[in-house]
Amino acid sequence: MNITFDELRKIKHLLPTGSVSRIANELDIEEQTVRNYFGAKKYENGAVVGSHIEPGPNGGIVHLDDDKILVLAKKIIAETQMSNQN
Repeated sequence: MNITFDELRKIKHLLPTGSVSRIANELDIEEQTVRNYFGAKKYENGAVVGSHIEPGPNGGIVHLDDDKILVLAKKIIAETQMSNQN
């Protein structure tokens, strides 16, 4: 899957507090791996995620080898928006 780096960061910033922990717990991965997925580069406490960034507009194009984290992040954002409407 391809996404712009700016779009990926926007999704990360829309996540409510505690979402990184929730994603990590649900996918049984380290929290830092989730942070790395969204653009962090701290690998000593988290795994390298399967993403490749190519230079370009909007921060460049990020090719994600696995979109599980992104899908779960979007689900959390949708849940938050639904609960804020009620």
